[in-house]
Amino acid sequence: MGNIVNRVFESSGPEGKVRGTPQQIIDKYNQLARDAQLGNDRVAAENFQQHAEHYLRMLGAAQKDQDARREQQERENRDRQAERDRERPDRPEARPDRPDQRPRRPDHETQDSPDMSNAPQPDLAPTQDADESSLVETPESQEAEKPKRPRKPRVKKVQPETADQEGQAGSGRQDGSDATEAAE
Repeated sequence: MGNIVNRVFESSGPEGKVRGTPQQIIDKYNQLARDAQLGNDRVAAENFQQHAEHYLRMLGAAQKDQDARREQQERENRDRQAERDRERPDRPEARPDRPDQRPRRPDHETQDSPDMSNAPQPDLAPTQDADESSLVETPESQEAEKPKRPRKPRVKKVQPETADQEGQAGSGRQDGSDATEAAE
């Protein structure tokens, strides 16, 4: 049936086309029905109410279908989780709410065992030399490189003067080659 709840419909009603989601169309037809009742037009009011009822039934069926799908999916998820819990009986937290599935301690373990919670713990990580570090080398840990030479400043190119400026400036340049020579 698809996702009718969010789908946009175009309804051809008695007053023209109404466009929107089913809920928007229902609201519009209900508003038109109220307006028709205020205008003492009972026939138009009934017609708008019937159009609204049509979309209300469509919306109700779609929501019921969505709820049924959601319930089915939740049921399947619960069944899958229960099966996973049954496959792993070694996990004590599998079903703590059921007393018959809680892990039991042997009698000798509950009375005579020492409390090991404060006992020293072994170091499981192997020791490494300073040269064999498992850390990633970062730019900060590398030796500083030689500083680079400063760059030479750029030479600015001289713009050739326009014909008007040449005549007024009286530079006497003919081909503009003096500008390139001056820049070098």
